[in-house]
Amino acid sequence: MRRLILPPRAAQALDGRAPRERGAVAVLTAILMVVLLGFAALAVDGGMLYAKRAELQNGADAAVLAVAQRCAASLTDPQCSTTSTLASGLAQSNAQASQAGIASLAISTTSRTVTATTQPLQPGSQPGSVSLFFARALGITSATVGARAQAAWGSPSTGIAAFPLAFSVCQLQGTAIDGATQLIQSFGSGVNPSCTYGTPGQPSQVVPGGFGWLQQNSNQCGASINVASSIGGSQPGSSGPSYCDAIYSSWISALQAGQRAIVLLPVFTTVTGTGKNAIYTIAGFAAFSVKGWNFGGQSYYNNTPPAVDASLSCSNNCKGIIGQFITFVDLDSAYQVGPSTAFGATIVRLAQ
Repeated sequence: MRRLILPPRAAQALDGRAPRERGAVAVLTAILMVVLLGFAALAVDGGMLYAKRAELQNGADAAVLAVAQRCAASLTDPQCSTTSTLASGLAQSNAQASQAGIASLAISTTSRTVTATTQPLQPGSQPGSVSLFFARALGITSATVGARAQAAWGSPSTGIAAFPLAFSVCQLQGTAIDGATQLIQSFGSGVNPSCTYGTPGQPSQVVPGGFGWLQQNSNQCGASINVASSIGGSQPGSSGPSYCDAIYSSWISALQAGQRAIVLLPVFTTVTGTGKNAIYTIAGFAAFSVKGWNFGGQSYYNNTPPAVDASLSCSNNCKGIIGQFITFVDLDSAYQVGPSTAFGATIVRLAQ
């Protein structure tokens, strides 16, 4: 049997492609594979790096907030240090299946900040690097990833006072903070005779017709406060503020459950004017643990153990609030951190 041998041009005609064209297809395929691997690296490796950085950021955020809380409560707390095991534990717990740790932790008592960086700590790789998969085909075996966070602590300044009642600074003199429970009457002639409104040594007269009721935000219980400026306008009279049923209910629920009902209340140093034209100079916020109140139509007296001393009850013509000024540290992003005060309230929030 004879073998049929075709001339080159005939073979080209049957195959449909020239030898050079077949080589071009191979090159094109190789280029497309590189492009496909690049997209795969972007999707898979990029997604993995994004998730890893999110874990590291969560760990850094949690670490600085926790350490800042400890520092705000006491600078001598063992966890308020650059070797805090609390910080390293939170960095790791947010890393899920992989390993992560604190690369650096700095505490400034002057600026009242805690700054931390986190990085992956995988066996066999350099600190801060993550092994890649698809990107290896492009000659990239690992990528560096990390996160940074900063938290600050200090006295609250700008924000919305949840309950629009301001106290005079004289109520906080002496041992009032973390001291005895007291009744602070807010309306009437001759109330709180030992406390006149104004800077100690420079008392000013009680605002005729009212006591500390700040002008509320529209259709809200709260009032906007900025310690850098005076608060103009008050709500004179013995009746409590409107739109505050929800906060009263939350206080009652907390007290009946055996918990503390804590509210940050503005503290003023001076007040001028009368009635709606009164102007308060706000110096900061104090933390007040509420035990009872009577504001004309809104009243509650905590009789559950530990019950309030009956001598501090406020009923009939008495209008006021019962409670205790306390030292209080809380995570709160609703307020800005401002200049330090001696009013007992401290907030911690992320700064970066």
